[in-house]
Amino acid sequence: MSDNDTPAFPSESPATSYSPTADSPFRSERTRRDEAQQFVLPLVVHIEKTAPPARTDALRTAARAVLVMLSDERSADEGEWAQAMRDWQDARIRKVVRRARGAEWRKASALPGITVTGESAEVRVFPPVPLDGWPKELAKLQVSGTDLDDPEPPAAPDPAVPVLWLNPELDMSAGKAMAQAGHGAQLAWWELSETERKAWREADFPLSVATSEAGRWQELTVSGLPVVRDAGFTEIAPGSCTVVADHPALRG
Repeated sequence: MSDNDTPAFPSESPATSYSPTADSPFRSERTRRDEAQQFVLPLVVHIEKTAPPARTDALRTAARAVLVMLSDERSADEGEWAQAMRDWQDARIRKVVRRARGAEWRKASALPGITVTGESAEVRVFPPVPLDGWPKELAKLQVSGTDLDDPEPPAAPDPAVPVLWLNPELDMSAGKAMAQAGHGAQLAWWELSETERKAWREADFPLSVATSEAGRWQELTVSGLPVVRDAGFTEIAPGSCTVVADHPALRG
């Protein structure tokens, strides 16, 4: 899938952070990171026809999966995934969400990675791969044709845990929103101290995902909290604010 594709379901989502430096991987403008080999972080959501996960739980589980990968010991120092993680973060921070069921899910689950389970959702995250070097088991997975719904209205977010607020003015596919939630969780992770990261990790990364009230969205985007601004390669206009990462430790 190229950056110019506009799939109906999962998508790549390069983004810009709330206060990007000249060399931020989340800038929409071209930087030296574009000259590096490009990597993607694959996420696969388990969707069976008869029992699809709830949309909000899929978003929440995708965000937690990103955090689990970032914090895993195999991603740090001399761990087996550490070089791939460094290469990924030296280039653009791309995330690609695909879907699998049945035998496809079982084959994907046999590859090195981590499966994170929510209330109804299962998302497997894999170490980053080159943009043009996907494992065949993942490369053939579908990126379009399915969306997700919440069978019941989601519960109100718990203000005691981090909340990833979604822009109420944007209509994003489930896959797009999953990738954006992952971006928001990653921005929050980068802003935390080691002590705060440890506490979040030891609690198993509790978080909520919710659509902001329209009247509060502008307030959130100028609050000093991390904001994801999409580069506009898929689905939405460049520079659109998609997610605000409201972690209690980052509140002013």
